[in-house]
Amino acid sequence: MDWKLEGSTQKVESPVLQEQESILEETGEDGLPEAFQLLQIDAEGERQEGEILATGSTAWCSELSRLAGQIRRLYGSNKKADRPFWICLTGFTTDSPLYEECVRMNDGFSSYLLDITEEDCFSLFPLETLVYLTPDSEHALEDVDLNKVYILGGLVDESIQKKVTFQKAREYSVKTARLPIQEYMVRNQNGKNYHSEILAINQVFDILSTYLETHNWPEALKKGVSSGKGYILRNSVE
Repeated sequence: MDWKLEGSTQKVESPVLQEQESILEETGEDGLPEAFQLLQIDAEGERQEGEILATGSTAWCSELSRLAGQIRRLYGSNKKADRPFWICLTGFTTDSPLYEECVRMNDGFSSYLLDITEEDCFSLFPLETLVYLTPDSEHALEDVDLNKVYILGGLVDESIQKKVTFQKAREYSVKTARLPIQEYMVRNQNGKNYHSEILAINQVFDILSTYLETHNWPEALKKGVSSGKGYILRNSVE
């Protein structure tokens, strides 16, 4: 999903931001729903650095379908959650192939209870409220702050480079964080010798949602990190 970055640090009087401010005023510091910012799927971990997906190619269309499916699963999880997040899709145009794929794959997508905007997160929200979730960050996420806007970063684009989401966050001096997989999990030996901390957006969401309800990272990570990623909880090998 290609989107233009404006990089404004000024307050943006957009309907989405006004709605967020209204929600926070009504619910108070401990109220719900919380702000959770969904941007793009992290597709770069699925192929080698420098590999190119041509727009309209079979592989490119497949990535769009995967993203649309993950958005459906994420939305379904949020509906069932005891403490649902407020979700906003940014850089998302209704005339884009991604939107068309979401409508095709997800019944009732146009009626989903979430916000969709063509604006990007860096111009939509105050930069100091943003936390960019990326496995390349040096900082492990310790808690979910209800006053922050969390970004799931990833790209469905014609050319993918490693750490592009992390570099974008640094360009705008936005805080970054990674899920605490290294702190609570260890690599598990497997026949393919495969280990990856890159998760689908619905898996990351399930981890954050479970942690918000339990305040227990091991339980949350067990919910979202499948055995196929090559990691297990530390106490599982003791």
